[in-house]
Amino acid sequence: MNNRFFSKLAASNIKKNGKAYIPYILSCVMTVALFYIVKSLSYNPGLKNMVGSSTMMTMMSMCSVIIALLAIVFLFYTNSFLMKRRKKEFGIFNILGMEKSHIAKTMAWENFYVTLISIVGGLVIGLALDKAMFLLIAQVLNEEITLGFFISDKAIISTVVMFCIIFLLILLNSIRQIQTANPIELITAGNAGEREPKTKWVLAIFGLLSLGAGYYIALTIENPLTALVYFFFAVILVIIGTYMLFTAGSIALLKILRKNKKYYYKTKHFTSISGMIYRMKQNAVGLANICILSTAVLVMVSSTSSLMLGLQDVIATRYPNDFVVYSNETSEERAYESFDTIRELQEEQNLNVTSEREYRYLVFPAFINGDTFEVTRDANFSSLGNLNNLIFVSLSDYNRVMGTDKTLAENEVLIYSDRLQFDSPTLKIFDREYSVKEKIDEFIGNGLIVAVAANTQFIVLPDGPDIDELYALQKEALSDGASEIQYYYGFNSDADEETQRVFYRTLLEDYVGHGYEGTIESKADSRSEFVGLYGGFFFIGIFLGVLFIMATVLIIYYKQISEGYDDKQRYEIMQKVGMTHQEIKNSIHSQVLTVFFLPLIVAGIHIAVAFPIINKLLALLNLLNVQLFLTCTVVCYVVFAVMYLLIYLLTARTYYKIVSK
Repeated sequence: MNNRFFSKLAASNIKKNGKAYIPYILSCVMTVALFYIVKSLSYNPGLKNMVGSSTMMTMMSMCSVIIALLAIVFLFYTNSFLMKRRKKEFGIFNILGMEKSHIAKTMAWENFYVTLISIVGGLVIGLALDKAMFLLIAQVLNEEITLGFFISDKAIISTVVMFCIIFLLILLNSIRQIQTANPIELITAGNAGEREPKTKWVLAIFGLLSLGAGYYIALTIENPLTALVYFFFAVILVIIGTYMLFTAGSIALLKILRKNKKYYYKTKHFTSISGMIYRMKQNAVGLANICILSTAVLVMVSSTSSLMLGLQDVIATRYPNDFVVYSNETSEERAYESFDTIRELQEEQNLNVTSEREYRYLVFPAFINGDTFEVTRDANFSSLGNLNNLIFVSLSDYNRVMGTDKTLAENEVLIYSDRLQFDSPTLKIFDREYSVKEKIDEFIGNGLIVAVAANTQFIVLPDGPDIDELYALQKEALSDGASEIQYYYGFNSDADEETQRVFYRTLLEDYVGHGYEGTIESKADSRSEFVGLYGGFFFIGIFLGVLFIMATVLIIYYKQISEGYDDKQRYEIMQKVGMTHQEIKNSIHSQVLTVFFLPLIVAGIHIAVAFPIINKLLALLNLLNVQLFLTCTVVCYVVFAVMYLLIYLLTARTYYKIVSK
């Protein structure tokens, strides 16, 4: 046999198995396109000229790595469905006299065609959509749209090399499966798992315990910093629990339905339940995969959308003023002298200042224990969740800046919590005990401290020596790690952003030129990095969401196709004994509805339970708008549920066509 025979046979095999191959090839094409688009954007010179370009390009590079890893897992998994359908065919070829080496050559040609179509088609679509994605980024970042069409040689080479390697590995794995099996095993491979599986109660119990532990972490953690540490543990526990419960729980559910005689002994339920029980051992993993992918899509899209839509709130929290100076001068006179120098520069540069605020503060870390804040250097990992930053200001500074006339008696304080609320009526620190007179709704803000992951407690002290005394006590407790008393000066301007950026650069030079020590920040200058960072998160969420949705659709499709061919003979027998086409349709709908929407329901439960911990993680990124995140989550779930319903309608129709022939 010459190579021409094998190439023709391979082309014929792909054509005959079009129902299985076409969705697989389309998924490969879209995966290649997505990878090329992200890789090309990371090299695009036009992106370098945009605000936040360095952050955005870094995020795109990270996204390309994630897509590459997901592509390997996704394509190997979907190829396993193809191999299951093809093994019987290859077994027959072997029995008819075709050697396994000849089968391997046929598979190599099939793999070559798939690789060629996928890479060429993916690059064509990627090149076509690359400019559209670049324009979308420019629109999000409010940048001018540049003319011209960019084609990245590096991105093309990276895409071709990576996917050639992936498809080669898939081919080698497929050949291995054929070479190690005898013809009888190949022919009967599609019918594996036909014996009724036993209900694995131990596995179900472990699944419940694993899921319960993950849920417990998600629901009980209150500190955002602790949430960051334990989030991935919770995710792993939930994934393990989901797989165990779908594997053991789905079989138990079907057996319970079978014991319910009123439900089971109906035409539309009898055939579907009995058939699914025998197949659930192999299909449970597919259902668990659908559930995990659905959850991942909902988490990524809802959280990244919230960050992008709440960007202005995030920037306002991080930068309470257009310009902020955090003076590190040890002398109070020199600190306020530096602020006067800045005011002189404002007049020289004709910068119109609309408002300003100025105060003296002390900040240092402490570990909360009930109503007591312990200041110590002897911290360990377990106490990390109790870490708080304490910011102390005097009552006179607070009233002057906030425009209030609040009063405090001796040993009374006002307190504002930015993330985790302080609910105790008393506050103890060192040898002092204060009574919390009021929990205030807003504070003058301190973006430099808010940027830190730990909770922040803003505490207003009565006028007097308290701040200086606390400073001395924390210096004694923390030694070299002690904080100095600092000075805040923030001001706003109605100048446009470009003017503010120019003034910021001038201010930096002037401040350093006078020998002052401190940190200066500009909202206009820093906005670009935030837009780049959050824009990068948003695009990664969208791209990975598309990839996960594609994987979900393909798994559902192959699941239905695979079950359709498995059930074809059963329904032929049922039709011969009098089952009508309408009864077949009813049975199909019963079968699909019994387990098909379980992944969507469980994904919804996962999202609901994960909402508190994800909300705390978003708080670390300064997104404190809970209502916005809730709205994005609900909208994403509804949209995904509608899409899921459409997939059900399409796949149920395909399933019916297979079994009714």
